[in-house]
Amino acid sequence: MKQAPEHLVNLIEPIVEGLGYECVGIDYNPHPKHGLLRIYIDSELGILLDDCTKVSHQVSGVLDVEDPIPGNYQLEISSPGEDRPFFKISQFERFIGSTVLVALFKPIAGRRKIKGAIEKVDGENVFLQEDGQVFEVPFSAMSKARLVPDLSLFNQSIEKGARNGE
Repeated sequence: MKQAPEHLVNLIEPIVEGLGYECVGIDYNPHPKHGLLRIYIDSELGILLDDCTKVSHQVSGVLDVEDPIPGNYQLEISSPGEDRPFFKISQFERFIGSTVLVALFKPIAGRRKIKGAIEKVDGENVFLQEDGQVFEVPFSAMSKARLVPDLSLFNQSIEKGARNGE
């Protein structure tokens, strides 16, 4: 799974968690002129702009002192959103029964992408069920994984509002 280098994770995760947030994951895309360091945070109450600002201020201070990234980059703090990215095997365990879209480094059963419900997690393997077929996907084979939002709840809310004249 694509995540920032270990030295950045080890530096940033304790700061985020020390502020009382879950560090969902850290993306780092280096580029000589416009690199991007994106930190996904979450909490039981959700994430507001003030939360992102607080984390940004703390992380910026440490990054300025430690200087772990050569060159220029942009720091971005974000909530994971409804289509939250997955960075750790434990995140698959937490969302068993939910649908994910997984991109693979190499094809499995001729597929580079699998969109399926998380059936179970066994060690480092995630079992995804799609249209009656179960795919055993090693975590190390995943290049990206995102939760697929359950739009049926959203659609039910819209239909209910329409019936009530909202």
